[in-house]
Parts: sequence; structure tokens; C-alpha cells
Amino acid sequence: MLISLDTTSSIPIYVQLRNQIVTGIGRGELKAGEHLPTVRQLAADAGVNTMTVNKTYQLLKAEGFIEIDRRKGATVCPAGQNTEVYREKLEKELELLSAEASLKGIGRDEFLELCGDIFSQMQPASEEG
Repeated sequence: MLISLDTTSSIPIYVQLRNQIVTGIGRGELKAGEHLPTVRQLAADAGVNTMTVNKTYQLLKAEGFIEIDRRKGATVCPAGQNTEVYREKLEKELELLSAEASLKGIGRDEFLELCGDIFSQMQPASEEG
């Protein structure tokens, strides 16, 4: 998986890393049980501080996307359950995206088609639940 960071973006680097790893898992580029690079290796590859990668990995662990073992390192978790907390987070994010799209002149049908196109790029496990 290729990591591409935008150092001029207002989105923090650790969030960009998190988002790209989650997208990689969703697309099936990273499989359940697959080992992620070590903190030092990813930091060197991405050209960022090891603390930035560590923060990213801790966030991914807290969200249930990866497991961290001192001996084995970070590995991708199997697809999780749809929890009520996640559903509430998803609804809030979709509400914001819907508002932004509407304010920028994107109609409902176009927005839903775009969502469908992007969702269809995800691995089949994401269609469960």
C-alpha cells in the first residue's frame, strides 16, 4: 500500500495516515492478519516522526482496526461488528458530508450515486451488516 501525505493540508499527518490505512483495509489492499510496517519503518517510508506513526497506530487500535502486540507488531483486525457508537459517528459524519455537498450544489441523486460508487470499491466484507 502506497502512503501519500499532503504536508500543506489542514488535516493532521496522523489523521491522513489513519485514513489511508483504513481505506487500504476497506479496499482489501490490507487483509485481516496482515502485518503493518513497524513504527520506525513506516515513519522512515512516509518521512514523518515516529511519534506521529505511533499516534496513528494507537488511534487505529482504539478504533478496532488493528491489534498491537509487542512481539508481533501491528496487524490488521478482522472486520468488526456494527456497534451503536460507530453508527452514531457515521450518522454525524454523513450529516456533515451531506450538508457540504448540498451547499456546494451537489444534488441528492448525484451524492447517493457517488457514495454508491465509492462503497462498491470496498471489499465484500464491508457489505455485511
